[in-house]
Amino acid sequence: MSRRGFLRLVRNGAAGLAGLSLLDRLTVHADELKKQQKACILMWMAGGPSQFETFDPKSGAETQGATRAIATTAPGIHIAEHWKHTAGVAQELAFIRSMTSKEGNHGRATYLLHTSYPPSGGIVHPGFGSIVANEIGKADFDLPQFVSIQGESVGPSFLGVQYAPFVVNDPNRAPDHLASPVAAHRLNRRLGLLRELEEPFARSGAADQVRDHQALYEQTSHLVLSPRVRAFDLAAESEKVRAAYGRSSFGQGCLMARRLIETGVTFVEVQSTGWDTHGNELKSLQGLIPPVDQGMAALIADLKLRGLLERTLVIWMGEFGRTPRINLTAGRDHFPKAFNMAMAGCGVKGGRVIGATDKLGTEVADRPVTVSDLFCTFCQALGINPRKENQSNVGRPVKIVEEGSAVREAF
Repeated sequence: MSRRGFLRLVRNGAAGLAGLSLLDRLTVHADELKKQQKACILMWMAGGPSQFETFDPKSGAETQGATRAIATTAPGIHIAEHWKHTAGVAQELAFIRSMTSKEGNHGRATYLLHTSYPPSGGIVHPGFGSIVANEIGKADFDLPQFVSIQGESVGPSFLGVQYAPFVVNDPNRAPDHLASPVAAHRLNRRLGLLRELEEPFARSGAADQVRDHQALYEQTSHLVLSPRVRAFDLAAESEKVRAAYGRSSFGQGCLMARRLIETGVTFVEVQSTGWDTHGNELKSLQGLIPPVDQGMAALIADLKLRGLLERTLVIWMGEFGRTPRINLTAGRDHFPKAFNMAMAGCGVKGGRVIGATDKLGTEVADRPVTVSDLFCTFCQALGINPRKENQSNVGRPVKIVEEGSAVREAF
């Protein structure tokens, strides 16, 4: 428990906390976390963005290519030239330039950067969105606590279907079927009938399947009957605000993420695809970067303006970086050995760079940060214990993060 949380309990007459059981103390801590209303927005660059063309340019190096570096609002920090909007909010961002991993396959690396674990044959690990929803989301909230915009994300595994991502394919229009087909009292009556019909099946040995099925239907009924469902409707925003985020799908996805977090959703992932730039990289990046640059910068500025950034962790990353050597087709190949990411909010100290690669960007030269370290950092920002164990579906205890430690320079 945090010092502030403990003192608050003492002030409210809970000085007998030390006499409580471990379970009681953990429950108190979990309740305190939920009251803080922390949240997380992950901007996922599917395919692996090049560190040279994002936030670790190597001016003058033979590996840099044609992309120049530009100054930012954070003194001494330079990023690639196409990120002009992001350069304007760099004082809020911490850039880690020394990320390192061993997974260079898209599927395996995506799994690793969503769970903190490499894939293994014995168990399927829950994604970080599901973990955050389980740890700090309110159980009685009537919207999904994990929303994935513009694509599927890694699911909840043994945590249960109630922590699965609710997928929004196109943020420019509200998801289909969000209105109840019948009045609330009729819908509740039908759900009651469904429970009665499923009872014999549950007693026959399918209790787990029935529980998950009923949880999904309960969650869906709460969603369609909730007035908060308006958070998915961007038409409620002014044209000025929508234009500030950019009219791209990614920009509008960032705006939807802000609306959802403001409403009480705990975790939102916004995806941008196409970053697997093996050939003709610069032309591809000319289309990829501008919407992400504008959307990310607008999101950070808007969250700060509304007082939400201090409780919202914003993450920008992909599954790995790109090779220092430009290949024969004017692109860069997979490179997990050294890459970068950025984050802001929720206690993260902006306007700083953590770690470094050598002058050619071929390897980490200072302060290597593993994926486990990164996830411990996320957990620290959100107040989650990374060593907490959840029971898998085969009865095996699985820690949220198995090893590593938080990057304390980020705070």
